[in-house]
Amino acid sequence: MSVRELVVLGTASQVPTRHRNHNGYLLRWDGQGILFDPGEGTQRQMLRAGVAAHDIHRICVTHFHGDHSLGLAGVIQRINLDQVPHPVTAHYPASGQHFFERLRYATAYRETVRLTESPVAADGPLAVTEAYTLDACRLSHPVESYGYRLTEPDGRRILPEKLAAHGIKGPDVGRIQRDGVLNGVSLDEVSEVRCGQRFAFVMDTRLCDGVHALAEGADLLVIESTFLDEDVRLATDHGHLTAGQAASVARDAGVRHLVLTHFSQRYSDPAEFERQARAAGFDGELSIAQDLMRVPVPKRT
Repeated sequence: MSVRELVVLGTASQVPTRHRNHNGYLLRWDGQGILFDPGEGTQRQMLRAGVAAHDIHRICVTHFHGDHSLGLAGVIQRINLDQVPHPVTAHYPASGQHFFERLRYATAYRETVRLTESPVAADGPLAVTEAYTLDACRLSHPVESYGYRLTEPDGRRILPEKLAAHGIKGPDVGRIQRDGVLNGVSLDEVSEVRCGQRFAFVMDTRLCDGVHALAEGADLLVIESTFLDEDVRLATDHGHLTAGQAASVARDAGVRHLVLTHFSQRYSDPAEFERQARAAGFDGELSIAQDLMRVPVPKRT
């Protein structure tokens, strides 16, 4: 049975708090697992969330600030300790190659798993599989940073009324789906395009073209909202977004489910992020991320 969901491992920016671990997010996409921005403590959060090293097929790092990458050392060593039976690919900004190497080989251990390094140097596709295409897009932060977008290939939705109009039923339905044509009737005549699901991951950044490109049409958008709107100048100076800015992006992009995360320790009331997001005009599904939360990717009908 296919599962498509986000497992939230940590939601704090810069430093962990009593209730929030450093960043960490696992996207389950059918039989694949993509780990985003493993901050310090990710390995323990995986244990608490019921996520195993075997669940990880890709690691995507947006940038090399500690709250987004210090957990790499532990996660990579755990992958090898558990002898994960499949290859793992790591994506990260190419300018941070030396940081990745330091974290990968921070201490002595025996390598048992093939870990492929796939640094990101420009916008565009990173991987194309039968299940999804993974793209990267440059963001605006004091250090080089990339956001990630996962897109399922479009499919087709069969229209029963069109089938009936052409007298197609029973085994013939499967034949026209398989062959694309039946007795002069094309598949296009009895079906319509079903857009694939889209997931976007946007971490530390100011407003920029990349934010909007990643968010466009996303079914599930995970986006930083480090600051509240009254601290917008502080957010811009440090290369971050406010709750209202993140929600405005989601509103304009037609996002179906918005997940706000990466909260500054200066704020004690998570409800204020929700209030400001709604005040910005976002009226879709909204989650204020909490550690160990699970968020399903909205299904396409």
